[in-house]
Amino acid sequence: MKRYCLLVALEAMAVFPAMAQDSYVAPPESLIIDGVPKIPSALAETAGRYAAFRSASLSDWHPTRHEILISTRFAETPQLHLVAIPGGARQQLTFFADSVGNGRFHPNAGDYIVFMKDVGGGEWYQLYRYDTKSGEVTLLTDGKSRNLMGPWSSDGDRIAYISTRRTGKDM
Repeated sequence: MKRYCLLVALEAMAVFPAMAQDSYVAPPESLIIDGVPKIPSALAETAGRYAAFRSASLSDWHPTRHEILISTRFAETPQLHLVAIPGGARQQLTFFADSVGNGRFHPNAGDYIVFMKDVGGGEWYQLYRYDTKSGEVTLLTDGKSRNLMGPWSSDGDRIAYISTRRTGKDM
């Protein structure tokens, strides 16, 4: 009987190796951990369900049509989406690895959108122009400094933005 129980236990350990030994979340090497207990992987997986959520925020109204531009996370990063009719499905416009936000339609005709895109997660945002007919994206800023979008001019022919271009530090 003892041999049978031992065989069943060994088989269970072979079939369920994760249950045979506890696994823990490995902290990044950049952190110094002192006095913090190990976090079981099972706890991290359970908590992850509550941390992985999506939200959508209104970015802009189209100036001539009943359409809105929203920012929502569909995969790992927020991207711009167009909602063409009230209650309609969203159409994803941007597909970058980095997050995209603050999209604004050109105020006169809505024929293009200006938006901010992060670069490598460092918050060194660049401004881009998205052509709504062709889907072509064009970099508007220098690609090096940090840029934040401001308002359109009254005539809609210019857009103000804040940048670190002058000194690399000051906005």
